[in-house]
This record gives sequence, structure tokens and C-alpha cells, in this order.
Amino acid sequence: MFLLCVNAKKSSSLITEWRIERRVEEQFKAFTEGFHDLIPSDLITVFDERELELLIGGIADIDVDDWKKHTDYRGYTETDEVIANFWKCVRSWDGEQKSRLLQFTTGTSRIPVNGFKDLQGSDGPRRFTIEKAGEPGQLPKSHTWLVSSSPQTSSCA
Repeated sequence: MFLLCVNAKKSSSLITEWRIERRVEEQFKAFTEGFHDLIPSDLITVFDERELELLIGGIADIDVDDWKKHTDYRGYTETDEVIANFWKCVRSWDGEQKSRLLQFTTGTSRIPVNGFKDLQGSDGPRRFTIEKAGEPGQLPKSHTWLVSSSPQTSSCA
């Protein structure tokens, strides 16, 4: 039985390695070389993947009204003070701050072509969700696999 378990773990590991790394290794190498022909690696190593996405993709013009219209609430209602403060804060931010919030909560700084109604989670279409979680003094939480955010009851300065 132990031998089967070890073999299953090794097989699983090898399959995962093939699917994620080896299967696209040649294409990824060609992409990387071409990318570095355009932008030398020493110029981009100072950025993490999120910053690089913003640099390459640019900062989207985020329609906060569309975002709010396609948001669900769990443990809150749209009229709760914390929700009103959340949207007030978001509206006061510049494009980069909005993009960073979107990236923090969804894993990407870009909105779909058709707006927030077509937002995708890791398992398909998913609405942006603000969920009550934790204690009021805790920091916000983000669940990118659910496309949700959990603000705490504090106001925006």
C-alpha cells in the first residue's frame, strides 16, 4: 500500500510538472527570448508580476457605476454605511488605485470588454462580491478565487 501511495504521489507530481512546465517549455522559451529582445531583463526584474501587468496592459478606465451595479453583497446591503464608504473611497481614487484594488480582489487589473457583468472567476462567470468577514478592526480580505472583497467597518479618510 505504501508503494502505491508513493507511486501515486510521484505520478501526480510528474503529470503536474508536464502540464504546467514541460508541455509549453519550448514556446515559453521563445516568448521569453522575444520579450527580452524588446525589453532587457534587467529593466523588468524590479517589477513584480502585478506591476508588470499594469505596465504592459496600461491602466483601464474603470466605470465605478458599472462595478457597483454588478456587485453582490453578503452580510451587507447596498445601503449599509460601510458599503457607502467603500464606494465613496473607490470613486475618490485615481485610475491606478482603482486598478490595484481590482487586481487585489480579482487577480487582474483589467476589466472584461463588456464591463463587470462579464467578470470571470477561476471557475467561470462570477460577480464581484463584498462579504462581511472577521472583526470590525481587522484589515480587508480578498478572495480572488471568489472575486470578492471583505471590507471592515471603517470610514475612508
